[in-house]
Amino acid sequence: MTSQNTAPHPDATSITPTFGLIIIGDEIMSGKRQDKHMPKVIELMAARGLSLTWVEYVGDAPERITATLARAFQSGDVVFSCGGIGATPDDHTRQCAGKALGLPLVLHPEAESLIRERMQDTAKEQGVPYEPDRADNVHRLNMGVFPQGANIIRNPYNKIPGFSCQGQGGGAVHFVPGFPVMAWPMIESVLDDHYAAHFQRNSHLEKSVIILGAMESTLTPFMETIEAQHPGIKVFSLPSVDHPQWGRHIELGVKGEPAQAELAYTDLRAALLRLNLTYGPELVRNL
Repeated sequence: MTSQNTAPHPDATSITPTFGLIIIGDEIMSGKRQDKHMPKVIELMAARGLSLTWVEYVGDAPERITATLARAFQSGDVVFSCGGIGATPDDHTRQCAGKALGLPLVLHPEAESLIRERMQDTAKEQGVPYEPDRADNVHRLNMGVFPQGANIIRNPYNKIPGFSCQGQGGGAVHFVPGFPVMAWPMIESVLDDHYAAHFQRNSHLEKSVIILGAMESTLTPFMETIEAQHPGIKVFSLPSVDHPQWGRHIELGVKGEPAQAELAYTDLRAALLRLNLTYGPELVRNL
């Protein structure tokens, strides 16, 4: 059975998709390198009024990568996958994407053209003739071998593209390299080209207060009451036991549409007056 793999155009719907992130590589799992992608993707999405819902890490085992990608393709989510799309023996992501979709791998014609351009540029920089039939140059074309029907993601750093695929379950997965200098501008371009209709700059307000020395169990009933009274508003608590400035404390707040969040926060503060609490500063964040 094969999976549909047409160009993802989620900006055709008014429903904001759920966003996920997959980070692939043994070097992350072993601790040889620290992941920088998750905080950067959160930053890129927050700047557009979007949020990252889930993240999954996986090593270079092909079976696990295939299973992870299969879930992503069936999820209906928009997913960015970082790493493993090169052409060395430990790069398995392209092949695993094909298996997860049930589709053959083919050399993408536009990817081939871009990779050849890159090889010509490199030869020129090195002052040597470009030899397209040389074994290493032929091997480099494998970086443009993607699941049949994939769309390319242009790489402004060195022209070697990433690719996008969509599964029958509606999940759109955008594959970029593991190198941040390449991956991050490619992720930005995908967001701006395909998901601009969902950008919600300054459409959400997060308002909170620092409560010193409190216990979450004491605050839970107030949180539940505010959420019940204000549908669509999320109430959150972030405890800390060793903050350098506030010591043991809880950041208690609300987030949602600005006008509704303001009302919910006013009600929350009023409800807290019943308790003998010590407060730190109030915090406001526009998303």
